[in-house]
Order: sequence, then C-alpha cells, then structure tokens
Amino acid sequence: MKYRYNEGEILKELTEYINKTYGEHYATEGFQIQDVFNHLQIAEPFCRANAIKYLYRFGDKEGKNKKDLLKALHYSILLYHFSGMDK
Repeated sequence: MKYRYNEGEILKELTEYINKTYGEHYATEGFQIQDVFNHLQIAEPFCRANAIKYLYRFGDKEGKNKKDLLKALHYSILLYHFSGMDK
C-alpha cells in the first residue's frame, strides 16, 4: 500500500526501535519491568502516564526529539496491550 504520510516507513522505524528495547538493560532474560507492573495491576496507568510524559516533553527537552515520540508510541502500544485491546 502506498501511504500518503509515510506511515509504512514510520512503522518500520518504530518496530526497529521496539526491537532494540528488548536488548537494552530494561529486559533481563526476557523479563520486562512491565511484567511486574502487570502483576501489581498498575501496568495500564503506568503506560498511559509514560506515553503522556513523552508527548508532553516533545519539543521541550532536546527540541523535537524523535526518540520521545518513539517512546510515546511504544508506551501507547503497551497500553493497547495491557488494556486488553489486542485480544
């Protein structure tokens, strides 16, 4: 499909960013901190708050920082998952 606003490339970049996060220090042996938050039943508000945080600071901290938008999108996807929308 030919997207008008380059959504395909943006989704590809987002996927690459998310894949990279699984190899960073936040993941230990396949275990993510969101698993703890889910067990404590706070994953949904945590993801919502973090998405808002990164959207709010976009343009303020380090200018229009692409990484802030990628983080906001990632937390939005996690919110989608933890709120049961992916079922």
